[in-house]
Amino acid sequence: MSRLPVRLRLTLAFGAAMALVLAATGAFVYFRLESSLNETVDESLSARLSDAVNLARSGGASGITMSEDGFTEITERRLDAGTGQLDDFLEVEGPVRTSAVVIPTDDGARSVRVGASLADRDETLGNLLTQMAIAGPAVLLLASLLGYWLAGAALRPVDRMRAEAAAISGSEPGRRLPTGRARDEISRLAQTLNEMLERLERAIDRERSFVADASHELRTPLALLKAELELALRTPRSGRELESAVRSAALETDRLVRLAEDLLVLAQADEGRLPLRREPLRAADVLDPVGEAFRARAEGAGRAIEVEPSDGIALNADRLRLEQAVGNLVDNALRHGDGTIRLRAVERNGRVELHVRDEGQGVDAELLPHAFERFTRGDEARTRGGTGLGLALVAAVAEAHGGSAGAQGSDVWLAIPVAI
Repeated sequence: MSRLPVRLRLTLAFGAAMALVLAATGAFVYFRLESSLNETVDESLSARLSDAVNLARSGGASGITMSEDGFTEITERRLDAGTGQLDDFLEVEGPVRTSAVVIPTDDGARSVRVGASLADRDETLGNLLTQMAIAGPAVLLLASLLGYWLAGAALRPVDRMRAEAAAISGSEPGRRLPTGRARDEISRLAQTLNEMLERLERAIDRERSFVADASHELRTPLALLKAELELALRTPRSGRELESAVRSAALETDRLVRLAEDLLVLAQADEGRLPLRREPLRAADVLDPVGEAFRARAEGAGRAIEVEPSDGIALNADRLRLEQAVGNLVDNALRHGDGTIRLRAVERNGRVELHVRDEGQGVDAELLPHAFERFTRGDEARTRGGTGLGLALVAAVAEAHGGSAGAQGSDVWLAIPVAI
């Protein structure tokens, strides 16, 4: 049954329901007509019995009188001694319906009985059954054909939607399914599918932009790496020149590795499966290791890193992911900020905020609304070799923990729920 087309299934269901309705209606009509005919026969018998009783009491002759619609019978009976009353009674005998009564007389009793033939009743009911047997299947067939047509008409918008959906492709953005004028289930289905298509188009556009930006970001370090290696192969070269070329190639390789790692994390976050290994932590367990990891680099640049006490602030999170996110914030501060870099944790409104702040100008006001989007970089960051993925990764890690990321000037942070 489930393999049949929807239109045929609807027709079969409609036909089955119609058959039940016709059967119930036919049974009701048949039994109602039978009851009505029986009442008519009984009324006729009652009237004839009353006439026959009057005739018997007036001394009418005994015997049987036949007519087209029945008979009347008057017979002599002896009243049994001790009988206090005579009962009316009604009998049904085969194709004849009878009614009889015994009336007392001076010398005994007389029995009066009348009968009516049920042939006309039976013929009427038989004709009704014959007509229903002929008309029922015909009506059922016509109703099924009508149901088949109605099912096709109801599913016609769905077929148009199917044809339109088959014609939609990525080369025609903005194309949508017809919704129709009626505000019915089909229209709501088309509207829901159009909303889904819109979300898919946005996702495809985002992925295309992501791939294009990633390709552009990969092209630059690869080109520089190739240039450095080709330059190192030229002769004659001194040992210092070779060392400089290798160091430059190593820096570009580090940039490629970092870019690949960030892209992998963001791809996992997009698919909703960024792996997290939550554990009870103190904010200091995250901030102190990050500060130590970047301290030598900061001192080499003539800058300082300070980790403010967190006063036992606790959270339940993935230590490595948080260290990666905070490390990205510190790396951005070292690349694009100025002065001392301060790391601190603040508990506010049921969340723990991990802040990284420096003494530079911070994020441009024009860039701030898009700062946490992928490959968003200021002009200065582009000249310093940034990938534009650092803040996007911070936002992905925060969202995976059920939190968010924010920035105000040179203060950038991520906020996640406190430990439960």
